[in-house]
Amino acid sequence: MNSHFFQRQQILKQQLINDNLTAILVLGHENIRYLSGFSGNAAYAIVTPASCVLITDYRYFERAKQECQGFEVICRDRDNESLGHCINRFLPANSDLGFDAAFINVALWQQVANDLNSHTLVPIQGVIERQRMIKNDWEVTQIKAAAAIADEALAHTLPYFKVGVSERDLALELEFRMQKLGSEGMSFATILMFAERTSLPHGSPSERTLKEGDFITLDFGAVINGYRSDMTRSYVLGKASSKQTQIYNAVATAQQTAINLLKPGVDCIDLQNASQRVLDDSGYGKWAGQGLGHGLGLFLHEHPFINKNVSHVLEIGNVITIEPGIYIPDFGGVRLEEDILITPTGYEILTHAPKPFELEL
Repeated sequence: MNSHFFQRQQILKQQLINDNLTAILVLGHENIRYLSGFSGNAAYAIVTPASCVLITDYRYFERAKQECQGFEVICRDRDNESLGHCINRFLPANSDLGFDAAFINVALWQQVANDLNSHTLVPIQGVIERQRMIKNDWEVTQIKAAAAIADEALAHTLPYFKVGVSERDLALELEFRMQKLGSEGMSFATILMFAERTSLPHGSPSERTLKEGDFITLDFGAVINGYRSDMTRSYVLGKASSKQTQIYNAVATAQQTAINLLKPGVDCIDLQNASQRVLDDSGYGKWAGQGLGHGLGLFLHEHPFINKNVSHVLEIGNVITIEPGIYIPDFGGVRLEEDILITPTGYEILTHAPKPFELEL
């Protein structure tokens, strides 16, 4: 078994003992992949201090047996056995069962809970996610590879940013390039907008066509072995106006101010506050986005989150984004985003696409 899967499983098993839980039912696909290596869907994992079991069905059974490390793989007959009854087969009597509460809908949980009524069910959140905050060298390598694909795909796509091209066509070109370079699909639905539509932090590409002087915002990422990249660039086609330049410079300075503070031991709230002060001093602070960034890995948005409400002291191995933005309705917006690894001596930026503000016509 690969050593990093064994280590993850052992940490979780010890956490169960510390929390006085007999077992944990893992429901989130990314959490299951992190623990077992299984990359498919329709799976549920049960971990006790003595065992690891993955339950799937005929669609994924062979794949799960090939990919899973350290887990017994069970093929459930969905026509003849409910999920709850199947889970019950692998639980000691009268278990204190923790379950991954953020990853199941009410209807399914009511059914499962009814079949597990002889056990004490304990909703838990964040147990595995806290483990996942610290990336090992292999995980960092996957994120770097995904970021490199995104960098190269953008370089191939930038020449297509010309008057008359649509948001949708550019998004499709960018996504094609990433997949052609080896990405496993998209890290998330590509965000690409022009002009006043750039004030939408998470808008979808439309048939809107590009005009000289338009703002451009694109936010996108690639995927390698389940690990994601996430990068945002903002441009103007041609010569920028003074207001556009002021907004861009404010965002760029806010981003760099936060990046300059990055090192182990820094509280994420201090990053948020330092960035926000720059935006406030620019006169555009009231249009700033509410969060500065987030953790990145198997999830697009994972712990730690960087905003004014969450205190997290940065640790070696955290991979985060720093992405300040200004969004002015009916005018437009700017966001700049980098993926960054926290290292023993500071940080390493993983996204390397240049950031020229003005694109040549």
